[in-house]
Amino acid sequence: MKIAKVINNNVISVLVGQNKELVIMGRGIAFQKRPGDDVDESKIEKTFRLDNKDVSEKFKTLLYDIPLEYMDVSERIISYAKEKLGKKLNDSIYVSLTDHITFAIERNKKGLLISNALLWEIKRIYSDEYSIGLKAIKKIEEMLGITLPEDEAGFIAMHIVNAELNEEMPNVVNMTKLIQDILNIVKYHFKIEIDEESLNYFRFLTHLKFFAQRLFSEKNLESTDDYLYDMVKIKYPDAFVCTMKIKEFIEKTHNYKITKEEIAYLTIHIERVVNRS
Repeated sequence: MKIAKVINNNVISVLVGQNKELVIMGRGIAFQKRPGDDVDESKIEKTFRLDNKDVSEKFKTLLYDIPLEYMDVSERIISYAKEKLGKKLNDSIYVSLTDHITFAIERNKKGLLISNALLWEIKRIYSDEYSIGLKAIKKIEEMLGITLPEDEAGFIAMHIVNAELNEEMPNVVNMTKLIQDILNIVKYHFKIEIDEESLNYFRFLTHLKFFAQRLFSEKNLESTDDYLYDMVKIKYPDAFVCTMKIKEFIEKTHNYKITKEEIAYLTIHIERVVNRS
């Protein structure tokens, strides 16, 4: 295995197979090395294969400047997130999360703390990802001796959500706000507190995440069959009225027309979460 590019003393890239690029990390792996030299495989600590060429280029650019320890802790957090969630994450998280952690640490060293305005919502809407965020700041403290505030657990959670949904970060922020707005409409309409530990709440939240993703990607559930819509309108009248409030709110604030099928599914989920919490 030969070096294709020296990124810094600790990072190189190599070409394998059909010109597939691997980014390899290891302390001193590129010291006094040049492209074409053999790789000292005994020094390999981490290997990354990023299939997206654009992401791979950004990743290499990022690695020029950051300490090996920052990349190491970021990779461990990403691996933990994949294992915990049991999901594939978009390769872009290697760039976005590593970059975020680097700046968070630098800000912390300078005493510049940024509050997370969506922390309350993140805790409730993305509880699994938030728990990973908490684990992440503990890992950063263990490995780097730097204590980051709870707000950073929320920011890290958002990067994970972004990689799960393959959305741009502004969309994830907007999706989170929209989900919270919908939950508030339900709570105020029925004058209740929803049981956030219930299975029906989890199902409702999952539906809202995909609903919000469809909204911001300008997609919609389509159906030519009005049977389900007509049925829930009669069977769940109060939940249906609540859904119509949500429909009116979304059309006013996001200029998005909700189809009858979307209305039907929202109504069913609202009925479940309100009457079976």
